[in-house]
Amino acid sequence: MPAPLIGEEIPLARRSQPSKPRRPSLLGRLLRLLVVSGLATGLVLLLMAGPLRRWQTPPPVAGLKARLSADGRLLGHFPYPEVPAGQLVAISSGLRLQRDAAQALLAMQRAAAADGVNLVVLSAFRSLSLQRQLFFDVKAERNQSARDRALVSAPPGFSEHSTGLAVDLGDARLPGTNVSTSFDRTPAYRWLAAHAHRFHFQLSFPAGNAQGVSYEPWHWRFEGSTEALRLFEPAQRLAR
Repeated sequence: MPAPLIGEEIPLARRSQPSKPRRPSLLGRLLRLLVVSGLATGLVLLLMAGPLRRWQTPPPVAGLKARLSADGRLLGHFPYPEVPAGQLVAISSGLRLQRDAAQALLAMQRAAAADGVNLVVLSAFRSLSLQRQLFFDVKAERNQSARDRALVSAPPGFSEHSTGLAVDLGDARLPGTNVSTSFDRTPAYRWLAAHAHRFHFQLSFPAGNAQGVSYEPWHWRFEGSTEALRLFEPAQRLAR
């Protein structure tokens, strides 16, 4: 007689009966609950980490409670580094610019003079320490809020002047219009509006600008180098 198959040694009733799933023990259910709840808690903490870090991080400017916006601006102004001193050259007594901007500015002044317009530089490179004085000292003297002060002057670390690529210009024949919106009615401004782009200078804060900074027809920045384009790209992107 042939040997029976292995399966034939098990009674039919037992072979056809499906196995019942084992219920997890109480300890197993508790462990699973702890794992699930732990994952949920971790997810909540991860989502909260960004806002928590934002409010735990000290404000970017000492003495100023304002914080950065989502695009990195402070009271409307983008952050800018201070240009290394070795890259600055004199353009007139007490005034310096980054060398590429200085060369372009001097060429622009000569072209304007040939057309009978005398462009005068009122302000050029400003160190972080000087910008700090202009912001906080004048703010205190005029009893201005930080937001009001930022409409006309950037906080330290957020001024285009610190890059050595920005200048405030005036009309030498009409000094009463210096650092005034009335500058846009001078021959100097009309000349700049028509010719400044040839020398890679751009008006930083036109009327109704997207940064929310006050209209400054006298403030122009140089965008004629790769480094300048990189620094001012966020402002250009916002303006588009």
